[in-house]
Amino acid sequence: MNEKVLVTGSDGFIGSHLVEALLEEGYNVKAFVLYNSFNLWGWLDTFSKEKQNSIEVFAGDVRDSNGVRRATQGVDIVFHLAALIGIPFSYYSPESYIDTNVKGTLNILQACKDYDIGKVIVTSTSEVYGTAQSVPIDEKHPLQGQSPYSASKIGADKIAESFYRSFGTPVIIARPFNTYGPRQSARAVIPTIITQLLNGNKTVKLGSMFPTRDLNYVTDICRGLIALATCEKATGKEINIGSGKEISIWELAKMIIAYVNPDAQVVSDVARIRPKESEVERLLCDNTLMNKLTGWKPQFTLEEGLKKTIEWFKNPDNLKGYKTDIYNV
Repeated sequence: MNEKVLVTGSDGFIGSHLVEALLEEGYNVKAFVLYNSFNLWGWLDTFSKEKQNSIEVFAGDVRDSNGVRRATQGVDIVFHLAALIGIPFSYYSPESYIDTNVKGTLNILQACKDYDIGKVIVTSTSEVYGTAQSVPIDEKHPLQGQSPYSASKIGADKIAESFYRSFGTPVIIARPFNTYGPRQSARAVIPTIITQLLNGNKTVKLGSMFPTRDLNYVTDICRGLIALATCEKATGKEINIGSGKEISIWELAKMIIAYVNPDAQVVSDVARIRPKESEVERLLCDNTLMNKLTGWKPQFTLEEGLKKTIEWFKNPDNLKGYKTDIYNV
């Protein structure tokens, strides 16, 4: 396969897994990483030298239109994953979310339009729906910005939609529901629970216990993104990627505790509870459209995915950098 793909956010959790999946499929991958003076490539630094040598790494910033244009030139497909994603941090620093998530997406779209890129997959989030008004949530569900993060992603989605409708840019808005797996940061609930337990804590601190989430193993989400990139009928559409199953945070915590340390207890930490009107109480995906267009179905059950994730975190080398004694925003 000679198609060249650009992955923004390739140094992050989902992005690094997507790079691996694309390499396995035979794509020629250019990995866009966030520039820093240490020349760190995020999770790509954990790849073998052989795998690193098979990737073209581009260091830049999606907020910079000139760098984005340089990165985009000469590629066939763009997977746009670069974003600020922490919801609690968006309460403190909303402007940075507009700069990265909205302006960054605009820069990507403008470059893709100008260079006539064959396909642009803009990665959205189920958070754009807010608390479910009806379940399961299909693509016609109203959008509701319940945090500055989700509002910025709604803005990015609408900019992407406008480029398809105004200029015919071949955009697909992929909307994964909650994703988990190896390499995920401790600002997400599953790594938060696992790392606290592996650190020897007998008490696991969490925020709200009863919101429900549709949880998906990262490999399944990457398969879904690639499936959309090869589906012509998906162009111009917003498409959910999710399991169609939900679990409460409380039930999830008890499940992980049973696997790692059955003697541990869960407590609610007031500092971790989101503002009442900002908390998304329920997310449950309707994946009918995704399945109809691509045939995609999740391959991993929650139990299987959790066990694989826990095993990864049990490796002491993988725990380096995880700060289990603080609330990671």
